[in-house]
Amino acid sequence: MTTENPLLFASTRAFGLPAFGALKAEHYRPAFEAAMAENLAEIARIADDPAPPDFENTIAALERSGRLLARIGGVFWNLAATDATPELQEIERDISGELARHENEILLSAALFSRVDALYARRDALALTDEQARVLELTHKRFLRAGAKLDETAKRRMAEISERLANLTTDFAQNVLADEADYLLLLDESDLDGLSEDFRAAAANVAQERGAPDKYGVTLARSSVEVFLQSSTRRDLRETAFRAWASRGETGGATDNRALIAEILRLREERARLNGFANFAAYKLDDTMAKTPAAVRELLDRVWAPALAAAKTERDDLQALAERDGANVAIGASDWRHYAERVRKERYDLDQAELRPYFQLDQMIAAAFHVATRLFGLSFVEVEGLDLYHPSVRAFDVRDTKGEHVALFLGDYFARPSKRGGAWMSEFRSQENLSGRIRPIVVNVLNFSRAPDGAPTLLSLDDAHTLFHEFGHALHGMLSDVTYPLVAGTNVARDFVELPSQLYEHWLLEPEILRGFARHAETGAPMPEELLERIQKSRHFNQGFASVEFCASAYVDLDLHESAIDESFDALAFERESLARISMPEEIVMRHRTPHFTHVFAGDGYSAGYYSYLWAETLDADAYEAFLEAGDPFAPDIAERLRRHIYAAGGTQDPADAYVAFRGRMPNVDALLRQRGFAR
Repeated sequence: MTTENPLLFASTRAFGLPAFGALKAEHYRPAFEAAMAENLAEIARIADDPAPPDFENTIAALERSGRLLARIGGVFWNLAATDATPELQEIERDISGELARHENEILLSAALFSRVDALYARRDALALTDEQARVLELTHKRFLRAGAKLDETAKRRMAEISERLANLTTDFAQNVLADEADYLLLLDESDLDGLSEDFRAAAANVAQERGAPDKYGVTLARSSVEVFLQSSTRRDLRETAFRAWASRGETGGATDNRALIAEILRLREERARLNGFANFAAYKLDDTMAKTPAAVRELLDRVWAPALAAAKTERDDLQALAERDGANVAIGASDWRHYAERVRKERYDLDQAELRPYFQLDQMIAAAFHVATRLFGLSFVEVEGLDLYHPSVRAFDVRDTKGEHVALFLGDYFARPSKRGGAWMSEFRSQENLSGRIRPIVVNVLNFSRAPDGAPTLLSLDDAHTLFHEFGHALHGMLSDVTYPLVAGTNVARDFVELPSQLYEHWLLEPEILRGFARHAETGAPMPEELLERIQKSRHFNQGFASVEFCASAYVDLDLHESAIDESFDALAFERESLARISMPEEIVMRHRTPHFTHVFAGDGYSAGYYSYLWAETLDADAYEAFLEAGDPFAPDIAERLRRHIYAAGGTQDPADAYVAFRGRMPNVDALLRQRGFAR
């Protein structure tokens, strides 16, 4: 198997792409085992080196170690999320704990930590570059947070906790994927009132692919179910779809996540206490810009009060419309999107059916590329004929103004049952300059509803924002220009990582971009100026709702991770009590309810950190105002500072220092409130 396993050899394919077509499920386990063994041998050589520790033989050596394991993991974890099979999911369940155990063996090694600790103790005498000093600081902190200074009993328990959490969070993610993949609301022709022609075509395509010709299918992909909830005039069907969407992970069967949540929370709390923190939120936030739960609550509270007031006004408007209709209903959570779209139409003469033909997927991809060209001098040339992991994935060679290769960008745009819901950026290979100029292979994964062959895929305005958002993340990975892998690309504080992505969304609504790329799918005509103006005027519409559904999720996340979780814990009861404390309107549901809150429970990324999007919005709102103040959304000098200090710098600086280097000062929350329409 070893000599036949393509995962164990450096790629000879174009751009260093993995040999996707040659990969089989049986390749992964032996590849992981070989890579972990190789990595442990590398670690042993570092830990047992008789020479006194210095940056090169310890920290740089650690940065060079684990290359094979990283390469294999880059392939496996991306495919497990985007093109899962039962075989890959079984491997994922098994290997998650083994990889956690492997990482613990490294991070809890007394011999290795003694070398890192000795270097950190005399860091000021080492004559390090700024980037090297940052890598040393972060490496030392990583060992400490893993428990390197604990006694042996506590270390063993930390290792057990990490391994068990890896298994539990994998199960959580797979359960949500199963609930999303299994659900299909099949409709007949008589059920389609209110649905646009392009949505009907996409829904027919979904049903055809699922073996139900002559039907129409609504899935739990956000671009499917949200448009259905906005457009359908059938209240009974909206309630059915909404209930399925809101109840993922709590169906009572094998995919029910409630017991997993309780165990995850208890283990996280125990890990935090072993490290000397009062609770997991305090532990997790200690390594962020916010630093403390109190700072997070202060930000949430500043936004919550005006958001709640705006949402109540919006609710009254929706109810008034329903009553004018003669509908004898009280607006509920499954009604909000439908009536909000109707109010938008009434107030701004604007609805999704009118907008969608102007937001073709290919045009929005081109728009995102164009902005990157204007800001950063990048060019994007589609590359045909590559062996990619799915036939619908597209590849683009990204080059700079000198014609030099910057990155390979992959776009995986369409929903399918084998793909996890949501949208994200990932990498098959990360940038570094430690062992030569290594350029990244970056992928954006989205879940748009695909139109039938030959027809353009049309997006909602929200979908277009999502595309720009994820492309902002992709640029963060592609433009990275650092030496050490630890600080490359998106390896930054969690509440800073959303700055490049959220900032990039601003350019979507720039009039120049809409005039150039928002062209009608049938006629090719540019968006009329009066429609563009209506979009601009409506930009604050429904912001109370959007802010409340987001902040509610952030409050619950924080509450969960500040609380002591005992054996009587009930995830749904806790959620209700947490929401009651902030006077959550009954007509609005959390953006991510606890049983399917994958940001928080399908891994450790956003645990006690969902607030990060709001924290980063404080930065992005202020950052974009730098361009507005200059009177040019593509001001070259500001774009250059943005590239140098934000997109290219990775984690080489403390994020606050990086932001000040770009903007000259730290922001306050006022720009965020203005952006959401809560302040003038």
